[in-house]
Amino acid sequence: MRFIGESPAHDLTYNDVFMVPSRSSVTSRLEVDLRTPDGVGTTLPLVVANMTAVSGRRMSETVARRGGIAVLPQDIPVHAVQETIDAVKASHTVFESPVTIGPDEPVGAVLALMGKRAHRAAVAVDGAGRPVGIVKESQCLRVDRFTTVGQVMSEDLVTVPADADLRETFDVLVKAHLEFAPVLGADGVLAGVITRKGILRSTIYSPALDGDGRLALGVAIGINGDVGDKAKTMLAAGADVLVVDTAHGHQDKMIDALGLVRAARDAHEDATGVRIPVAAGNVVSAQGARDLVAAGADIVKVGVGPGAMCTTRMMTGVGRPQFSAVLECAAAADELGAYVWADGGVKYPRDVALALAAGASSVMIGSWFAGTWESPGDLNRDADGRLYKESFGMASARAVGNRSAGRSAFDRARLGMFEEGISSSKMYLDPQRPGVEDLIDGIAAGVRSSFTYAGARTIGEFRDRAVVGVQSASGYDEGRPRETSW
Repeated sequence: MRFIGESPAHDLTYNDVFMVPSRSSVTSRLEVDLRTPDGVGTTLPLVVANMTAVSGRRMSETVARRGGIAVLPQDIPVHAVQETIDAVKASHTVFESPVTIGPDEPVGAVLALMGKRAHRAAVAVDGAGRPVGIVKESQCLRVDRFTTVGQVMSEDLVTVPADADLRETFDVLVKAHLEFAPVLGADGVLAGVITRKGILRSTIYSPALDGDGRLALGVAIGINGDVGDKAKTMLAAGADVLVVDTAHGHQDKMIDALGLVRAARDAHEDATGVRIPVAAGNVVSAQGARDLVAAGADIVKVGVGPGAMCTTRMMTGVGRPQFSAVLECAAAADELGAYVWADGGVKYPRDVALALAAGASSVMIGSWFAGTWESPGDLNRDADGRLYKESFGMASARAVGNRSAGRSAFDRARLGMFEEGISSSKMYLDPQRPGVEDLIDGIAAGVRSSFTYAGARTIGEFRDRAVVGVQSASGYDEGRPRETSW
């Protein structure tokens, strides 16, 4: 990446910069390969941040199916991490995991299960797991909650075999005026569900897979407690990347923790022949990046204070504008053969593209994905009927309380007095893009288009070819669309 003219003397964030088109021989977005160079195995440069309100089982499965990866938070109990990893690894790489319900169950039960599914439907199955009907959310809203599923479900089923050609399946759904169909295994048992959009997406995206062809996901661990043992446990559980995470990553305790994690990772590699990448952060300086790489990090997480839930900059004055932080840390990591993830501060597809131009191999997203069907939070409605999910920062009193649940009431209360994050925020679902896949579609389309403007087919070429300029606030505002006339 190079600047137009001289490099600015002051730090920049994403709103401060723009990209200039270059001569290009890339004629289509589909010529662009967004496979990441950092060894994680992602085919899309998106990482779901390790936030309790954002990253869970359904989010992990969905994002991995489209080529990104989710990182489970560090404050999830070990047994829950194992269950989540097992469930994601057992998920199909094309078909979605179905919501299933018995026909004798009340509709209230199925409504509670639909909250994480963009298609808003469930499959009623018999005792052998064979589908007997389809029940949609709309069918459940017109009756009382104790009505049985069998009374409202549609028994006019259109199913597709698991080995069916996807293009032919799409035509079948179009002809039947359906958006959704159960997928059957050879024994007639429900194997998954497929949607029209899911079929189209499967031709555009390639899933992020582990060495055994299963969906990939990461796990975060902190720098406190028995870090080495936890790293061993997460590796044995099947984590595909370990993320050593703390708000201030450039500290001695992080360096010590990385040594323990690296030893556990190397022992795992010796035993299995599989090398698991280690990410660590967060830092915002070249020296911070160098020190973490020297201590054992393959990937450095960059960002202090840019996230929507983070109050660190206002509370402490500490942090750095994100574009400059990524630019400097990526250059330092590159000299040592390592990579960076740009963590936080992205609100639009342009920001993701600019982070990649600055040298990031992937971009971490938190709050942007919190307001989706797939995030772990409960679905709520405000006084105007708008759907939202509650989000909170991982350094907030709420998150600290979750992590310190095993301590005494006095210690928990004292820790709760020190917070650097929002404990409750409403993240509204966009009616036009309520699912995480809808957001991914927009991000991928924008980033691919950015690559064509730069004349780049890969992330590496994009970083080399991107030409960036600095703009005023008026320049940024000029580029924003207007939904109504002025």
